[in-house]
Amino acid sequence: MRILHVIRSLDPRGGGPIEFMNSISAEWAKSGHDCDLVTLDASTDPLVSRSPLTTFALGTEATSGYVSGRGYGYSPRLVPWMREHAAFYDIVIVHGLWNYASVGSWRGLRNTGVPYFVFTHGMLDPWFNRAFPIKAAVKTVLWKGLENRVLRDACGVLFTTTEERDLAGRSFQPYSARPFVVGLGTRDIQGKATAQRLAFTQRMPDLDGRRFILFLSRIHPKKGIDLLIRAFAQQAKMQPDLDLVVAGPDQVGLQSTLQSLAEDLGVASRVHWPGMLTGDAKLGAFVASEFFALTSHQENFGVAIAEALALAKPVLITDKVNIWRDIEEDGAGIVVTDDIDGVSKGLAQLCVMSLEKRASISNNARRCFENRYDLRRIATSMIELMYDKSRSWNANAKRVTASGPA
Repeated sequence: MRILHVIRSLDPRGGGPIEFMNSISAEWAKSGHDCDLVTLDASTDPLVSRSPLTTFALGTEATSGYVSGRGYGYSPRLVPWMREHAAFYDIVIVHGLWNYASVGSWRGLRNTGVPYFVFTHGMLDPWFNRAFPIKAAVKTVLWKGLENRVLRDACGVLFTTTEERDLAGRSFQPYSARPFVVGLGTRDIQGKATAQRLAFTQRMPDLDGRRFILFLSRIHPKKGIDLLIRAFAQQAKMQPDLDLVVAGPDQVGLQSTLQSLAEDLGVASRVHWPGMLTGDAKLGAFVASEFFALTSHQENFGVAIAEALALAKPVLITDKVNIWRDIEEDGAGIVVTDDIDGVSKGLAQLCVMSLEKRASISNNARRCFENRYDLRRIATSMIELMYDKSRSWNANAKRVTASGPA
C-alpha cells in the first residue's frame, strides 16, 4: 500500500505521535508498504532533512517547529497539494486535531475518493476541557465549524484504547465517527545496555552510581509532576540514596515552578533536570533507573511506558493513564490514584520491595510489552484494519487519477 502521513510538525517536543509515526512506518516498510509524509514545517527546518520518510514540507517559518508553531498553523499550500497528489496514495493518516493539518487535509481530500483515517492521539479527552476552559471555548468553535466534519467524513477514527474511544464522544457535540481501537506500541529496544548506561551517565555524571526514579515525558501540567515531587519528598528521608530524574522538554515554562517546589520541600539537590533525552542517553536513563514513573492526570497511552516495559522496568502510573488496566492485570507495575497520597504510597511500595518481588514485576513488565505493545504486532493489525476498511470505502467512491508527488 502507498500511505501518506499528515502531521502538524516533526518537532519531537510535540510528544509521542512523531516517534510512533516514524516507527510504525519502518515496520510497514519491511512488508513492502511505502510511506510518505506531509508536514506544516518549513522546508528549511533541519528536522525535515533528517526525516526518515520522504517528506513534503508545506509550511513556513511561522508554522515550523513545536514552540514557534504553537498556533493553528495555517498553510495555503496544503489543500492544493492534497488535491493534486492525494490520489497517488491508497490511504492517508491524519495525526492529531486542533490545527490546520487536520482541517486542510479534510478540505483537500473532499471529493477525491481517497480514504483517510484520523489518529486522535488522545486529543479528544474531556480532561482537557476541564483543565483548560478558555482553550475549550476556542475548541468548541473550531469543532462546531470544522473539526467535527474531519471525523465525520473519515474512513475511520483510530484510538489506542477502548477507554480513549469511549471518552472521545463526551468532549464535543455533534460527534459522529467510525471508531476503531488499534492500540499503540514501540519497537523493541536494541543496543548494548552498558553503552546506553554510559551515554546517560556522561550526560548526568552526578547520577553515576546513584539510585533514581525516572520520569521521562513532556513537562506539562497534565503530567502530574508536582505530585511526583511532593511524593518523592515524603519518601526522601527514608531513602537517602534515592534521587528523582525529571527528563523532558519544558513545553509551557513549568520547570522553574517545579524547581521552586523541590527547593521549598528541601529536595532540590536530589531532583535532576537533564532536559530532553534522545538516543542512547534516553535508553540509558531507563536502563540505569530503579523504576519508571508517570503520574499523569490524563494520558491516552504513554509511549515511554512501553519503552520502560520493553526494558523490563517496573512502572508506577496513575489510573488516569488509559492502559492502567493492562499494567494491573499483567502485574507489570503499581497503579495509583492521581493525588499525593496515592503516588506517595506507590513510591513507598516500590522503594521497599524485596529483590524477589522486584524481579517478578520486571519479568511481568517484559512479558506485558511482548504480548501487548510490541510494535510489530500493532503494525500488522493496524495495516490489516485499514486495508479492509479502505477496500469497502473504495468500492463506493470514485477516484481521480494523479501522478506521484514531485
